Amino acid sequence: MIFTSARLALADVFSPPFRATLWKTLGLTLLVLIGLWFGIDVLFEWLALPFLTDLMPDMPQWVDQAGTLAGWAAGLALAVGLAFLIGPISAIIAGLFLDDAAALVERGSYPKAPDGQEMPVLRSIVLSVKFFGVVLLGNLFALFLLLIPGVNLIAFFMVNGYLLGREYFEFAALRYRSEADAKDMRARHSGTVFAAGLVIAGFLAIPIVNLATPLFAAAFMVHLHQRISAKTGSLPDPKLRTRAAVEGARAAR
Repeated sequence: MIFTSARLALADVFSPPFRATLWKTLGLTLLVLIGLWFGIDVLFEWLALPFLTDLMPDMPQWVDQAGTLAGWAAGLALAVGLAFLIGPISAIIAGLFLDDAAALVERGSYPKAPDGQEMPVLRSIVLSVKFFGVVLLGNLFALFLLLIPGVNLIAFFMVNGYLLGREYFEFAALRYRSEADAKDMRARHSGTVFAAGLVIAGFLAIPIVNLATPLFAAAFMVHLHQRISAKTGSLPDPKLRTRAAVEGARAAR
């Protein structure tokens, strides 16, 4: 199931229906990175440099003209950090479009299955922030472990494999299930979900290609969730769940 789901997801990400979502994600990610680049330059030149000049007024005159050099230094520092920033930034941006990606996969590959339920806007934003935090913390931890010989590469895959597998599988499951049911399903298939997370971590490790990691991960986990559900005969219809919740609320009144 894992290799088939990964193959189908890879085909989905670069297929014509996905292109609009992919270009939106890439374009917004690029704009954010460019904004950070110039933002650091401006902050250093307007705030840090005058502060240092006031703090040490006897500094040589050439320091006053160091704004350009400071901008270059800030740009170089950001360029070095792009490999670290690109994952979290693309994750938070793509999180806003994951429902669109999931719906494309469900309609294209599983037309006979019930349609997944799109998350409310606020829940989608919360999920995007959560993805950002997960990827950021995972990479910070892995970056720290880079200092420890022999475990750095293993740590990167283990940490990201667990975190990415957990979050993206629950995202796919939440389109059909309650939060408790999604977590329970993930726990029952934890080995499969972790192995799938390792595949996502491998995708994340590929420069440039890793910009598409969130969309690949979402498509991948939608396929995996659908296949596990079909195998266990447990794919619920979210419309029935919503209808039952509405009827229950009316009865409670």
